[in-house]
Amino acid sequence: MSPLRLGYLVLAIWGAIHPMYWFVTYMRETGTGLSGLIDAWYVNASTTGLTWDLTIAAVTLTVWIVAETMARRNWLALVAIPATFCIGVSCGLPLYLFLRTRPVG
Repeated sequence: MSPLRLGYLVLAIWGAIHPMYWFVTYMRETGTGLSGLIDAWYVNASTTGLTWDLTIAAVTLTVWIVAETMARRNWLALVAIPATFCIGVSCGLPLYLFLRTRPVG
């Protein structure tokens, strides 16, 4: 595995674990679960702006993944879409780059 691919993999793992740690910590502290976490994303203009920023980035990444998957026939790369929406762009983007740079044969 090349150093670049290894870097993408490390970033995907970090992008999955680090944000999830804070999400779970928040849900445990407030006891509100996922609905409380989602409500917190819209608590003020700053968090709402950040939520929309990440949503637009996630949709853009999804369009790119689908377009490139159709052209390259790298079907495994599609797993980056649920990773993006269930975990976040911080996991989905490096995961896609990791999968995109693998030899497809």
